[in-house]
Amino acid sequence: MTDLVPVRRALLSVSDKTGLVEFGRFLAAQGAEILSTGGTARALREAGVPVKDVSEHTGFPEILDGRVKTLVPQVHGGLLGRRDLPEHRAQMRAHGIAPIDLVAVNLYPFEATVARGAGFEDCIENIDIGGPAMIRSAAKNHAHVAVLTEPAQFDAVRAEIEARGGTTLALRRRLAAAAYARTAAYDAAIAAWFARQEGEAFPPRLVLAGALRQTLRYGENPHQRAAFYTDGTDRPGIATAVQVQGKELSYNNLNDTDAAFECVAEFDRPAIVIVKHANPCGVAVADDLAAAWDLALRCDPVSAFGGIVAANRPLDAAAAERIAAIFTEVVVAPDADEAARAVFAGRKNLRLLLTGGLPDPAAPGIAVRSVAGGFLAQSRDAGRVTEADLKVVTKRAPTAAEMADLLFAFRVCKHVKSNAIVYARGGATVGIGAGQMSRVDSARIAAWKAEEAAKAAGLAEPLTRGSVVASDAFFPFADGLLAAAAAGATAVIQPGGSIRDAEVIEAADKAGLAMVFTGMRHFRH
Repeated sequence: MTDLVPVRRALLSVSDKTGLVEFGRFLAAQGAEILSTGGTARALREAGVPVKDVSEHTGFPEILDGRVKTLVPQVHGGLLGRRDLPEHRAQMRAHGIAPIDLVAVNLYPFEATVARGAGFEDCIENIDIGGPAMIRSAAKNHAHVAVLTEPAQFDAVRAEIEARGGTTLALRRRLAAAAYARTAAYDAAIAAWFARQEGEAFPPRLVLAGALRQTLRYGENPHQRAAFYTDGTDRPGIATAVQVQGKELSYNNLNDTDAAFECVAEFDRPAIVIVKHANPCGVAVADDLAAAWDLALRCDPVSAFGGIVAANRPLDAAAAERIAAIFTEVVVAPDADEAARAVFAGRKNLRLLLTGGLPDPAAPGIAVRSVAGGFLAQSRDAGRVTEADLKVVTKRAPTAAEMADLLFAFRVCKHVKSNAIVYARGGATVGIGAGQMSRVDSARIAAWKAEEAAKAAGLAEPLTRGSVVASDAFFPFADGLLAAAAAGATAVIQPGGSIRDAEVIEAADKAGLAMVFTGMRHFRH
């Protein structure tokens, strides 16, 4: 393989023209012949950069409304021909094929066309054919050809040509790897779009693609490597967030922040969610964020230390001052006013993320988890229960206040690891039991946490007295419900569906509890 390849001929054909003119001028100054097409050639000419139309170079005109312009032997032979093989060189001379040493191509904006809601035909016309073909040809023959697929690559290539007089094999290999990743992601976007058009949630081949956002210091543990990729969608959240301050985010920070932000987006009133190890440890709604913070913190002030805080409204100074009063790893919100930013600026280790919006909890999407030899895919849990969905199954129906808290608690339950039990009162969690192997243990742990919180707050009794309780799945036995009753809960919300539902309902009636069934469960593993 040849290490250093001077650029004597380059083909530039780009939809994103960022940096194009400057790069074209540089290549021309190096004595390279520049081939180009359509709008790219026009942009270069208007800037005074000498350029030769590909149709003039090939002797074959653009046809079929531009669908065929580079799909010709004079282009692909110039890209695929091996300069180190005499027979290749002889065939190229015999057929008048000139070698091309560098290709800069970025593709028709298919992803952007889909994102703006364009119609079927418009999307089809924005599927690039010639571009991916040239990219793949050049990448295959990277021993002799440099291929650029992003404007951000111009500077590195220019620097190497200036320093070395050509492109090195090491650089061309890196560019080839990036090129194949780009065409793979492009095809993945097209495949996913086609599947949606056909109504296939899970097509025979599910292709996933992501763009590297950042390499992380490590994964869940220091011996694990990790990175953060974005999927190209514009759903507000961690991928759209701007980090205003604080040190680099870790894998665990990002995972926990996403959990907190998805949970807080569930609520219409001003809300605060505090998360620790991907589980909410305090959630509340109120008339403003400062009041919501006070209620959320009261649920479990010990676990809140060093936690992640999410808000569903722009942060103001009053909320910021309360949040900053304890050690917090990350704060995420749609926005923050200048006064709030000034408060957080005094906490150098606190990371502040502003997302520009809230994710829609009801939006469709696919959740993926790896397993040995493959991965599991499922639709996002976009389920949401309303009062109209509930079935009262006990002799006593919930009061209006109980009903409001039941709906609130069940919405929180959706974001707590199974088995999940959530006690709530007055629009705030007052006890959360998460991730236990037994549902009754989750109920008891949540009650115990509430007792500890009451002691810390100097209260005479835990706030579970007079609370409601939510369970993410049915009570398989009456013991979990009776543990909740012993903690002071007066009303219960659960999916129902157990073979022992009658036994559980009878126990609720004997305890004087109101209970409603949702018909929907929210397992979260």
